[in-house]
Parts: sequence; structure tokens; C-alpha cells
Amino acid sequence: MAGSTKVAPTSADRGAWHLDAFVASLTSSSVNTVAAYRADVEAFADWCDGRDLAGPAAVDRLVLRRYVAWLGTRPEKPLAKRSVARHVSSLRRYFAHLRRTGVLEVDPSTSLRAPSGDGRLPRVLDLAEVAGLLDGATPDDEPHWRRLRDDAVLELLYGSGVRVGELCGLRLDSLDLAGGAVTVWGKGAKQRRVPLSDPAVAAVRAWLGVRGEVVPAEAGAVVFGNERGHALTPRDVRRIVDRRSPKGVSTHPHALRHTFATHLLDGGADLRAVQELLGHADVSTTQRYTHVSNHLLREVYAEAHPRA
Repeated sequence: MAGSTKVAPTSADRGAWHLDAFVASLTSSSVNTVAAYRADVEAFADWCDGRDLAGPAAVDRLVLRRYVAWLGTRPEKPLAKRSVARHVSSLRRYFAHLRRTGVLEVDPSTSLRAPSGDGRLPRVLDLAEVAGLLDGATPDDEPHWRRLRDDAVLELLYGSGVRVGELCGLRLDSLDLAGGAVTVWGKGAKQRRVPLSDPAVAAVRAWLGVRGEVVPAEAGAVVFGNERGHALTPRDVRRIVDRRSPKGVSTHPHALRHTFATHLLDGGADLRAVQELLGHADVSTTQRYTHVSNHLLREVYAEAHPRA
């Protein structure tokens, strides 16, 4: 009909794209990662629908290259290179799955590459900012239990470099306070044992002393709870960081992990040891922190050397 508007199918209508089977195959990925893969592939399917490409069999390398170029120039909001790279990663994994399961004979994404360009350096806090977060003053009317909980959360994030999701998933049997360590479950359901700093051990002990006042028995053995008596969530952790950040300092919970790694390397820690502590599968992921350290060294040199 003339003037009719084409409506893109919902995810429930995407049988030709085999999206549910792809998502079901992501058994080693976190909930957030699976959600990102699904959203990225659905966005690509929407784009293809608008160009009368009915399914993955209609996609070739040229189509993928045009889509990647479009992501960086799309009218509503061009994506940054880091975001485009994530979409490329999602599509490569998706098409590899289709090839592996026999849906496609050829994987069109084999040579697909994200746009080149330097990635943004991670946000790293200086020592004064860390001190402001960990030791800063809190409002007089703040509940005592919340101060103790927030102290323990922040000491773990900075002192052990755990991911926010790992921290929220901690259970009481994960803690070995006598041994100064904690066991976490990282990406890909991989377990690792991470040392706890002395301040972190003291902060966690103090929190456990009042935990029963906040976390009811029905919440189970989670280490950290929120005001509603439920397990702490990543959003709760973001609120903690926002509340404790010094005035005028904007940061993010993940910045404490970046800072943990960078301060270790600045102090002379071995790159492989930092890789193990962070739970990185590939040392190249850890190497970006050496770039941060070099960046900071250049800044110090430029400010301090008379002929810089």
C-alpha cells in the first residue's frame, strides 16, 4: 500500500536471524555481556530490515563494512570508536556461531575490523582523590552501618581491584579474613583468589559486625546488602562512589579498578602478576595500564623538568 510504513520485526519474530540460539550459546558470558550481544545483533538486524536484507544469509562482507561505517556516522547519534568496536566484536561472535552451527557456510565477518584509533585512557585517580574517597568526611546524619559498609566496599574496589559485579556477588564463604584474601568469580565463570589489604580486612570485619542489622536471613549469604535488605547491586555501588567522591571530582566505580592496576605498575609490580590479580585472560588487556603509567610519567616530566 502506498504510504505504508515498514515495521521492523521484534526479537520474538526473528527466526531467520537465529538470535535465541545465539544467545543460548553464550553460556560463559555474564548477564550484562549477553544483553549487550543481543542488543548489538538486534540493532544490526533492524538496520538490515530497513534495507530488505531478510536474514544473515543475505549478509556479505560489504554489507558489514557499510554497517560499521554507518555506526560512526548515523544521523541520530554517531557512535564513538570504542562503541563501534564493541558492535564489531558482537557481530564477529554472532557470525562465527552461525558458521559453527551450520547455519552459514561462510562467515562474512572473518576480516571485519573495527575502525582504528587510539582508545581513551582509563580514568585514574591520584592519591589525594583516593584518600578523599576512602577517608573523607561523611554527613553527620549518615547511619553508622552505611559508613561501615561503604568503607568496606571502597577498600575492596581499590585495595583488591575486583570488578563491581564480582563485589556484588561476594558471599560470606568467599572471605578469608585470617588469610587476608577473597575468592571471586570473574568473567567466564573463572575463579581467582585475590589478596586483601590490611585496611580492607579491618573494614570488612567492621561491616560484618553490623551486617545482621541490614541484611536479613532471607537474603542469604551475600556479603553486602542495601537499604532494602537485598544484595548490593552495581547501581548501589555507583551511588556509594557518587556519595563519597570529593566535591568537584566525578568518577566511576570501575575507575577504582583502573587505579588499583595503575598504582601497582607505578610501584614496580610485574605485568603478569597484575594480569592475574585483575583476572584478565589476555595480557594485552592489562598492557593498556602501562600506557596509562607512561602517560602519567610524561605529564610529570613535562611539569617538572626545566627543559621539558
